[in-house]
Formats: sequence, C-alpha cells, structure tokens
Amino acid sequence: MTDKQTITINNTPYELDSLSENARALVNNINITDAEIRSLQQRLAIAQTARTAYANALMAELPKS
Repeated sequence: MTDKQTITINNTPYELDSLSENARALVNNINITDAEIRSLQQRLAIAQTARTAYANALMAELPKS
C-alpha cells in the first residue's frame, strides 16, 4: 500500500500525481522559495543580533559624561 503525496491549497487537498507537470513544477518552486525566505530570515536575525552587539560595544567605548 503506497501513500499518495498530497498538497493542500486554499483548504482543498490535491494529490500531487493528479497535478499537471507545470503545476508540480510551480509547487516545487514555491517550496524552494519558502526555503530561501526562511534562510534569509535567519541571516537577517543574525545580522540584527550582530548590529545590536556592535552598538552595545560602541556605547561601552564612548567617553562617560
């Protein structure tokens, strides 16, 4: 017994095998794009954390008034 892969779009499940080749390619492109967005969000979080650390280090280096 094999499980059919499905995807749900707008609350409607679709078997991937029933989609056209173009539709399957678009699903794949969406998955790749989603992964890239997650990666970019992680990189942004790292950059924001580094910026905060640099700003804190700068504040510690400024002369005290």
